[in-house]
Amino acid sequence: MKKVILAGNPNVGKSLIFSRMTRIRIATANYAGTTVEMKTGKCRYKSNEYEIIDGPGIYSLEKFSKTDEIALQLIDEADIIIDIIDSTNLERNLNLTLQLLQKKKPTVVCLNFWDDTVHKGITIDVQALEKLLGVPVIPVSALRSEGISKLLDSLAHAKICNIELNEAERWNLIGSIIKSVQKLSHRHHTLLERISDFTLHPVGGIITAIFVLVFTLIIVRFLGEGLINGVFEPFYSHLYNPLLQSMVKRIPILGLREILVGNTAYSDPLQSFGILTSGVYIALVSVFPYFFSFYLVFGFLEDFGYLPRLSVVFDKFFHHLGLHGYSSIPVMLGLGCKVPAFMATRSLTNRREKILTITLIFMSAPCLSQSAMIVSLGMNYGVLTVITIYAILIFLAIGMNVLMNKFYKNEDSIEFFTEFPACRIPSIKLMAGKLWIRISEYFAEVLPMIAIGVLVMNVLSVLHVLSFIIEIVKWPTKILFGLPAEIAPIMLLNFLRKDASVALLVPLNLTAPQFICACIFLTLSTPCLASFFTMIKELSTKTTLKIVGLILMISIIITTLLHLLFTLIL
Repeated sequence: MKKVILAGNPNVGKSLIFSRMTRIRIATANYAGTTVEMKTGKCRYKSNEYEIIDGPGIYSLEKFSKTDEIALQLIDEADIIIDIIDSTNLERNLNLTLQLLQKKKPTVVCLNFWDDTVHKGITIDVQALEKLLGVPVIPVSALRSEGISKLLDSLAHAKICNIELNEAERWNLIGSIIKSVQKLSHRHHTLLERISDFTLHPVGGIITAIFVLVFTLIIVRFLGEGLINGVFEPFYSHLYNPLLQSMVKRIPILGLREILVGNTAYSDPLQSFGILTSGVYIALVSVFPYFFSFYLVFGFLEDFGYLPRLSVVFDKFFHHLGLHGYSSIPVMLGLGCKVPAFMATRSLTNRREKILTITLIFMSAPCLSQSAMIVSLGMNYGVLTVITIYAILIFLAIGMNVLMNKFYKNEDSIEFFTEFPACRIPSIKLMAGKLWIRISEYFAEVLPMIAIGVLVMNVLSVLHVLSFIIEIVKWPTKILFGLPAEIAPIMLLNFLRKDASVALLVPLNLTAPQFICACIFLTLSTPCLASFFTMIKELSTKTTLKIVGLILMISIIITTLLHLLFTLIL
């Protein structure tokens, strides 16, 4: 079986072509960093069988990062190279093509986005290009599945090109190739191109970014809450839980029942600590509706081609925090739900930036469900109370990242390069496919971690460790934060469901300063169970505990100082 590597610049459609060739669905997007881990799949075509490898996108065969090293290793190990080119940017892509041809391996050149060349008034003489390069050249439109069969046919006819060029000769040859094979015709800008230009304008880009962020949060909030109240909460309460309780009663082993459904004395699923009660409730009712809603909107934005533009708009701001525009996408996700936000940081190849980004996501703002509770309850105290809470959180997050950037410079930061794909009307079929993949990944990765966390909480509850912890923190909470002792159990619930912990502040009749202190502490002190275990998966247990411990210490200090400040001025 021959190994075939899909090579090319970032954002040329390698992952989509991989999906078309292997029939394996993977999440593809039109921004750099989508393919972080190597994807492999088998493809049988006619009498031949191939192992197709989807490698990371690179701009040249020089090693600038760990991603480049992985890509070069995969290229060296491959039997055949398929060089995927964005046919609308032929000149830029040919630099890597000529370098790949110098590898002296059987090669096929794939001109992807062939349908876009027509819309952009670009004409490419495929036969002339094939003659100049000395290898098969196949036009393809992966989005429409056009040309895939011809691409597979060409693998049997892949050729080795005997070419030796230095850098200057390479660029001279690229210039002559473009003059020989490509022609441009005049045409008028389309509406989508005008939108694309506006999103990159210094002022228009900021206006668009603000509109997109606000619109996204509004859609995610109302769609998420609608799914919870109209679908998942009724499903859990009226169908799943009654059926579960009737089935579990038949289990003769008391200990096993305790593990599965927890303490049945509690009607609240968050307090029972059962894997099939608390675990399922947290994953299905608390987190999943917002996860689904956010990725529905997010999928539209990435397929439309907006996310790279968002990265550029925020790049200058993130530079002050020691980050790049790449981090804006996970941070944007974090405004909705921390779980997909932490998962999205795997596209950051620099570990230092990954840690700083996760810290920023953790501290910058509550998740959407908790934000909804803070805003709705906080408005009872006045808009100034809500503004104060978010101003403090943003100030702390920025300050924390600036300090960490000063002291955490162990790795060289990579330069910020990104692609601007053409804005396109998203395909509903592709959006649905990617959404399904992400939902599958959510339940495969997050659900087991939640189950483990709930099991640990169950054991601690049975051993009365949790009640012991509550008793310990009651009086320090009252003395340091100026909050009622009754808030101690709420702090424990905060680890399971952060919006419910804020909602439970209502019966305590807190003053405005107390409400601010409580919200700051509940937001910062601990991540929710799902996001905590996602952090462990993306970083490590040791690094996660360090970050959580540091932020917990900061939350205690800040809340104490706020209490003292309010005591002095009020």
